[in-house]
Amino acid sequence: MEFINNHILSIIAFFPAVAAVGLLFVPGEQKKLLHRLGFVIAAIEFLFSLHLYFHFQDGSLSSFQYIENLPWISVWNVRYFMGIDGVSLLLILLTTVLTPLALLGSFNSVSERVKEFVIAMLVLETGMIGVFCALDLFLFYVFWEVMLIPMYLLIGVWGGKRKIYAALKFFIYTMAGSVLMLVAILYLYFQAGQTFSLLELYEFRLPPAAQLWVFSAFALAFAIKVPMVPFHTWLPDAHVEAPTAGSVILAGVLLKMGTYGFFRFAMPLFPDALATAQPYLVAVAVVGIVYGALVAMVQTDMKKLIAYSSVSHLGVVMLGLFALEPTAVMGGLYQSLNHGVSTGALFLLVGVIYERTHSRAIAEHGGLAKITPWYATVFLLVTFSSIGVPLTNGFVGEFLSLGGAFQTWRTAAIIGTTGVILSAVYMLWLVERVFFGKEKIPDGAHLSDLNWREVALFVPLLALIVWMGVYPKPFLGKMERPVADLMGQMGMEGIDQGQGTRDKGPKALGHWSLVTGHWSNK
Repeated sequence: MEFINNHILSIIAFFPAVAAVGLLFVPGEQKKLLHRLGFVIAAIEFLFSLHLYFHFQDGSLSSFQYIENLPWISVWNVRYFMGIDGVSLLLILLTTVLTPLALLGSFNSVSERVKEFVIAMLVLETGMIGVFCALDLFLFYVFWEVMLIPMYLLIGVWGGKRKIYAALKFFIYTMAGSVLMLVAILYLYFQAGQTFSLLELYEFRLPPAAQLWVFSAFALAFAIKVPMVPFHTWLPDAHVEAPTAGSVILAGVLLKMGTYGFFRFAMPLFPDALATAQPYLVAVAVVGIVYGALVAMVQTDMKKLIAYSSVSHLGVVMLGLFALEPTAVMGGLYQSLNHGVSTGALFLLVGVIYERTHSRAIAEHGGLAKITPWYATVFLLVTFSSIGVPLTNGFVGEFLSLGGAFQTWRTAAIIGTTGVILSAVYMLWLVERVFFGKEKIPDGAHLSDLNWREVALFVPLLALIVWMGVYPKPFLGKMERPVADLMGQMGMEGIDQGQGTRDKGPKALGHWSLVTGHWSNK
């Protein structure tokens, strides 16, 4: 048991990839067996991740837990440095929940090269979890690049008619930001005394002018991944062409790499640059909220509508983060999780109807509520989550994000609130056109209601939607310490305006409490 506790992050990070190697020895003709093995492996990975949740100490004096810190590339002082805080923990759980559901949802939709598909999904899971665990910038960059390859293959091999175009666009956009981030990481490494350790870099401050350039490189990589306007154009193409499982992971987890990157790296490492760029970043976030919602309203393809809705919803997330108000930051992080659950569910729902009608065109569907009542019910419940109806998870995240932002960026929060209204417009209009009115079914389609596999697919997602909406404390409680640490990092003093210096670290700002609504020194 002690070995597991000491190496649980490595076990969780590499178990999917190691299991994927074992699948190489399974005959490719055994498609059903490969699908089932992939699901079982991902389900076991989820059970492993529960160990993190139940043994995580909310009141720990240490910001990061489950630390693993070993030499790796000694000549460059690169270390195998892994650890998680409450935010990392929740994102790992999001990953381990969505991956088996994405694999379960692909049983019928992926029938060619099944072995390669399952292996790609499992390797992708290793890359995603590694990103959330890495506390060495070089190690972080390795995992960041590793996850790019299987997602590129998922889009390019199992995608739609324009899959090569979408895969190349995704790859080029991501690589462009990644290369500049690598240059910034190396610059930071030499300036900080040749260290990639994130905890050591937290105590180092570049001069403000240098911070702005390095922050810009990090911010570009993360803005592309979020994606923020105007770096969002790869997202609709990738979503439309990707297989259902790829869309679920792309929306549910990969986009969160951008929000996590801002929270973990760009914001605390470069506070002076963030203070300079904050008004512009807030403005871009607000533009993304409104722009994404307006463009979603005119879409004729269900997948594309949901893709543009992600641009809008993630604008709310970024507004919460950039507001630099504790409640708003916590709301942004929480909404990031909510988006993964609700939008992942929406892409799975679109995949269900696409398997039956082979069409995602909104105009070709109608009156489905009478033909598939259970499917319509699930779709409507997930829609309520997406538009932030009270007692669903979306309401809590949006309320905290916009309510907190209102305290520091009132105009931006008011404009951002229009995105909530517009999301109700385009999502409910989608429901009205597809599920009510005159019955319309594409030629050759055979419609049946949800089967037992699909019911098993949506029950855990619906349970999360209600649980996170009715009782968010178990999730928000995990975020309090990381948010307090970020606020402390942004309030650091002792910055030498001429040369980068080390100081004593974050001020003892204490602990933010959602109950009392103020800082506590206890």
